[in-house]
Amino acid sequence: MAFRPGLYIVPTHRWYIERSVWLIAGLVLLAGTVLAALHEPLWVLSIMVTGFASIGVSLTGFCLVGNILRLFGFTGMLGGHAAARNQWYFMQTDRWYLERCIYLAVGINISAASMLVLVHSLWWLLFTGFVGVAMLWFAATGFCIMANGLYWLGAEPRLAAGRSADCDTVRAAGRRAPV
Repeated sequence: MAFRPGLYIVPTHRWYIERSVWLIAGLVLLAGTVLAALHEPLWVLSIMVTGFASIGVSLTGFCLVGNILRLFGFTGMLGGHAAARNQWYFMQTDRWYLERCIYLAVGINISAASMLVLVHSLWWLLFTGFVGVAMLWFAATGFCIMANGLYWLGAEPRLAAGRSADCDTVRAAGRRAPV
Protein backbone atom coordinates (compact mmCIF):
# COMPACT_ATOMS: atom_id res chain seq x y z
CA MET A 1 0.00 0.00 0.00
CA ALA A 2 1.44 3.36 -1.06
CA PHE A 3 1.34 6.28 1.33
CA ARG A 4 -0.15 9.39 -0.23
CA PRO A 5 0.21 13.06 0.80
CA GLY A 6 -2.53 15.66 0.81
CA LEU A 7 -6.08 15.89 2.11
CA TYR A 8 -9.17 14.13 0.90
CA ILE A 9 -12.33 16.24 0.96
CA VAL A 10 -15.64 15.16 -0.57
CA PRO A 11 -17.65 17.61 -2.70
CA THR A 12 -19.89 19.98 -0.76
CA HIS A 13 -21.33 22.00 -3.65
CA ARG A 14 -24.78 20.36 -3.22
CA TRP A 15 -26.69 18.00 -0.93
CA TYR A 16 -26.48 14.63 -2.67
CA ILE A 17 -27.78 11.34 -1.22
CA GLU A 18 -24.56 10.12 0.40
CA ARG A 19 -23.75 13.47 2.01
CA SER A 20 -27.32 13.73 3.35
CA VAL A 21 -27.13 10.16 4.70
CA TRP A 22 -23.95 11.08 6.61
CA LEU A 23 -25.79 14.08 8.09
CA ILE A 24 -28.83 12.02 9.13
CA ALA A 25 -26.68 9.20 10.55
CA GLY A 26 -24.67 11.74 12.56
CA LEU A 27 -27.87 13.22 14.01
CA VAL A 28 -29.16 9.74 14.91
CA LEU A 29 -25.84 8.88 16.58
CA LEU A 30 -25.85 12.08 18.63
CA ALA A 31 -29.51 11.72 19.61
CA GLY A 32 -29.01 8.06 20.58
CA THR A 33 -25.88 8.93 22.53
CA VAL A 34 -27.53 11.76 24.47
CA LEU A 35 -30.68 9.71 25.20
CA ALA A 36 -28.61 6.70 26.30
CA ALA A 37 -26.45 8.86 28.56
CA LEU A 38 -29.18 10.97 30.13
CA HIS A 39 -32.32 8.85 30.01
CA GLU A 40 -32.11 5.13 29.29
CA PRO A 41 -29.04 3.12 28.21
CA LEU A 42 -31.20 1.01 25.87
CA TRP A 43 -31.33 4.01 23.51
CA VAL A 44 -27.94 2.73 22.42
CA LEU A 45 -29.92 0.25 20.30
CA SER A 46 -30.67 3.11 17.88
CA ILE A 47 -26.91 3.50 17.44
CA MET A 48 -26.56 -0.23 16.92
CA VAL A 49 -29.28 -0.22 14.24
CA THR A 50 -27.46 2.64 12.49
CA GLY A 51 -24.22 0.65 12.65
CA PHE A 52 -25.81 -2.49 11.20
CA ALA A 53 -27.45 -0.41 8.47
CA SER A 54 -24.07 1.12 7.60
CA ILE A 55 -22.49 -2.33 7.36
CA GLY A 56 -25.38 -3.45 5.18
CA VAL A 57 -24.94 -0.47 2.85
CA SER A 58 -21.24 -1.25 2.45
CA LEU A 59 -21.93 -4.90 1.62
CA THR A 60 -25.06 -4.66 -0.54
CA GLY A 61 -25.18 -1.03 -1.69
CA PHE A 62 -28.83 -0.72 -0.58
CA CYS A 63 -29.63 2.20 1.71
CA LEU A 64 -33.18 2.70 2.96
CA VAL A 65 -32.53 6.33 3.93
CA GLY A 66 -30.91 6.92 0.54
CA ASN A 67 -34.00 5.58 -1.22
CA ILE A 68 -36.26 7.83 0.86
CA LEU A 69 -34.06 10.82 -0.02
CA ARG A 70 -34.29 9.80 -3.69
CA LEU A 71 -38.08 10.07 -3.43
CA PHE A 72 -37.59 13.68 -2.30
CA GLY A 73 -35.52 14.43 -5.40
CA PHE A 74 -31.98 13.92 -4.12
CA THR A 75 -29.50 12.32 -6.49
CA GLY A 76 -26.53 10.20 -5.56
CA MET A 77 -22.89 10.53 -6.49
CA LEU A 78 -21.96 6.94 -5.64
CA GLY A 79 -25.07 5.26 -7.02
CA GLY A 80 -25.20 2.80 -9.88
CA HIS A 81 -26.80 4.04 -13.06
CA ALA A 82 -30.52 3.25 -13.03
CA ALA A 83 -32.07 2.40 -16.39
CA ALA A 84 -35.51 3.61 -15.35
CA ARG A 85 -36.53 6.46 -13.04
CA ASN A 86 -38.55 4.20 -10.74
CA GLN A 87 -35.66 1.87 -9.84
CA TRP A 88 -34.17 1.72 -6.36
CA TYR A 89 -31.03 3.57 -5.41
CA PHE A 90 -28.03 1.33 -4.77
CA MET A 91 -24.53 2.53 -3.96
CA GLN A 92 -21.93 1.06 -6.33
CA THR A 93 -20.33 -2.12 -5.00
CA ASP A 94 -18.02 -2.96 -7.91
CA ARG A 95 -14.89 -2.45 -5.77
CA TRP A 96 -13.86 -1.41 -2.26
CA TYR A 97 -13.36 2.31 -2.85
CA LEU A 98 -12.66 4.67 0.05
CA GLU A 99 -16.21 5.89 0.65
CA ARG A 100 -17.54 2.32 0.75
CA CYS A 101 -14.82 1.40 3.26
CA ILE A 102 -15.98 4.32 5.44
CA TYR A 103 -19.50 2.87 5.63
CA LEU A 104 -18.05 -0.49 6.74
CA ALA A 105 -15.57 0.95 9.25
CA VAL A 106 -18.11 3.32 10.83
CA GLY A 107 -20.69 0.53 11.05
CA ILE A 108 -18.29 -1.87 12.76
CA ASN A 109 -16.96 0.79 15.14
CA ILE A 110 -20.30 2.12 16.35
CA SER A 111 -21.83 -1.36 16.59
CA ALA A 112 -18.90 -2.56 18.72
CA ALA A 113 -19.02 0.57 20.90
CA SER A 114 -22.78 0.14 21.35
CA MET A 115 -22.28 -3.45 22.51
CA LEU A 116 -19.63 -2.26 24.93
CA VAL A 117 -22.03 0.35 26.32
CA LEU A 118 -24.51 -2.42 27.11
CA VAL A 119 -22.07 -4.94 28.59
CA HIS A 120 -19.21 -2.87 29.95
CA SER A 121 -19.52 0.87 30.56
CA LEU A 122 -21.51 3.94 29.58
CA TRP A 123 -18.18 5.67 28.97
CA TRP A 124 -18.21 4.09 25.48
CA LEU A 125 -20.90 6.64 24.65
CA LEU A 126 -18.06 9.18 24.35
CA PHE A 127 -16.87 7.26 21.29
CA THR A 128 -20.32 7.08 19.66
CA GLY A 129 -20.77 10.80 20.36
CA PHE A 130 -17.39 11.53 18.79
CA VAL A 131 -18.34 9.53 15.68
CA GLY A 132 -21.67 11.39 15.50
CA VAL A 133 -19.92 14.77 15.64
CA ALA A 134 -17.37 13.58 13.06
CA MET A 135 -20.18 12.53 10.70
CA LEU A 136 -21.87 15.92 11.05
CA TRP A 137 -18.54 17.60 10.41
CA PHE A 138 -17.99 15.35 7.36
CA ALA A 139 -21.42 16.25 5.95
CA ALA A 140 -20.91 19.96 6.58
CA THR A 141 -17.30 20.43 5.45
CA GLY A 142 -16.42 17.35 3.38
CA PHE A 143 -13.50 16.53 5.72
CA CYS A 144 -13.37 13.25 7.64
CA ILE A 145 -10.55 12.05 9.89
CA MET A 146 -11.12 8.39 9.02
CA ALA A 147 -11.43 9.10 5.30
CA ASN A 148 -8.12 10.93 5.33
CA GLY A 149 -6.45 8.12 7.25
CA LEU A 150 -7.63 5.63 4.63
CA TYR A 151 -6.66 8.04 1.85
CA TRP A 152 -3.11 8.46 3.22
CA LEU A 153 -2.82 4.66 3.39
CA GLY A 154 -3.65 4.44 -0.30
CA ALA A 155 -7.40 3.79 -0.51
CA GLU A 156 -8.78 5.09 -3.79
CA PRO A 157 -11.72 7.52 -3.47
CA ARG A 158 -14.60 7.57 -5.90
CA LEU A 159 -15.69 11.08 -4.86
CA ALA A 160 -13.38 14.04 -5.10
CA ALA A 161 -14.07 17.76 -5.10
CA GLY A 162 -14.39 19.04 -8.64
CA ARG A 163 -14.85 15.57 -10.12
CA SER A 164 -18.02 13.69 -10.96
CA ALA A 165 -18.67 10.11 -9.88
CA ASP A 166 -19.01 9.17 -13.54
CA CYS A 167 -15.26 9.62 -14.12
CA ASP A 168 -14.57 6.08 -12.89
CA THR A 169 -17.19 4.70 -15.26
CA VAL A 170 -15.61 6.55 -18.20
CA ARG A 171 -12.12 5.36 -17.23
CA ALA A 172 -13.35 1.78 -16.85
CA ALA A 173 -14.76 1.94 -20.39
CA GLY A 174 -11.30 2.83 -21.69
CA ARG A 175 -12.05 6.39 -22.70
CA ARG A 176 -10.31 9.41 -21.34
CA ALA A 177 -12.23 11.11 -18.54
CA PRO A 178 -12.83 14.86 -18.71
CA VAL A 179 -10.59 16.90 -16.44
